[in-house]
Amino acid sequence: MRRSERDLVQAAKKTTRRALIVGGAMTSVVGVLGVRMWQLSVRDAEQYYLLAEENRISLRLVRPDRGRILDRAGKIVADNEQAYRITLVKEEARDVDDVLEKLQVLLGLDAETVSKVKEQIDRVRAFVPVTVKDRVTWEELSIVALNSPVLPGVQPEMVLSRVYPFGPDFAHQVGYVGPVSDSDLENEAADNEPLLRLPDFEVGKTGVERSHERTLRGLPGKRRVEVNVSGRTMRELALDPATPGPDMQITLDHHLQNFMRVRLEGQSAAAIVMDVTNGDLLGCTSAPSFDPNLFVRGISSRDYGALRDSEFRPLADKTVQGAYPPGSTIKMSNALAALETGLMDPEETVACNGYVEISGRRFHCWKRGGHGRVNMVGALRESCDVYFYEVAQRIGIDGIFAMNDRLGLGQKYDLPLSGMAHGNNPSRAWKQERYAEDWLIGDTINASIGQGFTLTSPIQLATMTARLASGTAVLPRLVRPLAGPDQVMVAPAPLGLSAEALAIVQQGMFEVSNHERGTAYSSRIADPTLAMAGKTGTSQVFSITAAERAAGVRSQDELPWNRRDHALFVAFAPFDAPRFAVTVVVEHGGGGSTAAAPIARDIMLFAQHGGLPPEDAYPTSQRARIREDLALLSERILPPDGTTATVSRT
Repeated sequence: MRRSERDLVQAAKKTTRRALIVGGAMTSVVGVLGVRMWQLSVRDAEQYYLLAEENRISLRLVRPDRGRILDRAGKIVADNEQAYRITLVKEEARDVDDVLEKLQVLLGLDAETVSKVKEQIDRVRAFVPVTVKDRVTWEELSIVALNSPVLPGVQPEMVLSRVYPFGPDFAHQVGYVGPVSDSDLENEAADNEPLLRLPDFEVGKTGVERSHERTLRGLPGKRRVEVNVSGRTMRELALDPATPGPDMQITLDHHLQNFMRVRLEGQSAAAIVMDVTNGDLLGCTSAPSFDPNLFVRGISSRDYGALRDSEFRPLADKTVQGAYPPGSTIKMSNALAALETGLMDPEETVACNGYVEISGRRFHCWKRGGHGRVNMVGALRESCDVYFYEVAQRIGIDGIFAMNDRLGLGQKYDLPLSGMAHGNNPSRAWKQERYAEDWLIGDTINASIGQGFTLTSPIQLATMTARLASGTAVLPRLVRPLAGPDQVMVAPAPLGLSAEALAIVQQGMFEVSNHERGTAYSSRIADPTLAMAGKTGTSQVFSITAAERAAGVRSQDELPWNRRDHALFVAFAPFDAPRFAVTVVVEHGGGGSTAAAPIARDIMLFAQHGGLPPEDAYPTSQRARIREDLALLSERILPPDGTTATVSRT
């Protein structure tokens, strides 16, 4: 074979090998692509279909209607109302600053509001509406509508917003809602509660609104919508409705609650009315109050500063957050302890000369000249301190602590209220743990008249009074289930106190209000069928020094307001068949008989009558003045049917 032919054969062989290699490589690539196409189109088709659907279909939460709160009579005290707000969409507005400037003029927006709106616009996506002003009036809505051609991106929205029809009457107990804060997100594990991430969503901040937030909130619904590549909603595909929060009923009575707030106007005070048979709180008022609607609508810095800085502390719920020396209102507990232990005969008398010396220290009675010889009922009636100094020395701090605890002092109750004070029912162990000091006899003497380390809240004093009236371990209750066939009331357990001991203490309280020498005789109820048994109390804010006592103690009117004594009064009625327990604490009121007892008497009469009482319920000598007072009160309180109608949810 010639050389050229051999070269051609060899070249052909090389070409064939290259073709085979290239062909094999191409076949492999095609095979890999084919396998991958099979995986995508057949094996994993469902997975990628779902991914594609997720890009096209978006699930949106549907806000549930918040559950309403009703009073014991079915009046709505926290409701939802339709309201309009003005919103702005950034991508439609084009020039956001120009639109906001126009809205600022039209709606009277302040610079702070405009700044907040701009911050929110920068945080959300361009097509998400941002609220410029909430709860706009029809006039404001009309102004915006008329100027809509020069307000691109601005549109009204209708929303449901929380409203409190009785305003300040239930502010501390029902509480209020507000925008979700960072602390709310942390406390509620927002990853598991996506509702909190919704713009302008509101949650309970105080009172029942906060403690029952999860229940009142309801359950969100879901809305399936088709979106484009930028996330804009194109159309709605399906809707799973939200589940509204259930209604909730509280034990308070709107009529009584309104009267109590009006009666306490001008005071820094707390008042409670409790049903002694089951613990229902019928009235629970802290004065001064505030309008919770301001917080829902967005309270201004100026208004909030005025509430925060007031020396009367309107934002604090004094009924459960206030902790005060109980003063002489605690003497019934000491008397019961002495009777139950048999360490004091009720007819035994103690001589009161105005003071007693114990361990080289002089302890004074409130009555400088003394009460003479008094027995237990007389000591309660006239609030003799020296008598109870003797009681304290016999029963000791252990006896005082045990009976205080039995009557509910120094305890926190299961109530849906914010910042409840524990108070302090002191004991030997408490002082050793707190101060690393031994208990002294002087500590016991101070505890016997509700001073020293002893602190109580108005709700604790109301519970104590209800237990003294009923002889049962009644507990306060603010929320109850809506009436139904399965609702069962469990009667409070007996306290285990002897009927004789309770009768003696109750008689002493009766004479406080109905005996001429009683400390609250001027605040008695004239109608014997409604007779009130009570106890006055005055707790010192500052100790009186020996020099001040020698020079003559100044009257309460001569002292600055914040140095005056707290005034207290506790009572139950009717005496023969107790139903209501009342507690009144007037901060820096001066004396329990002059400041707290008249208020408690008026509240007790209103509770028993279910409205303003007739003049003949008051002593004859007081009726001319009472007539004027009742006329003024009738003008200031709401009518019996309140301001809202009882409505059933559809």
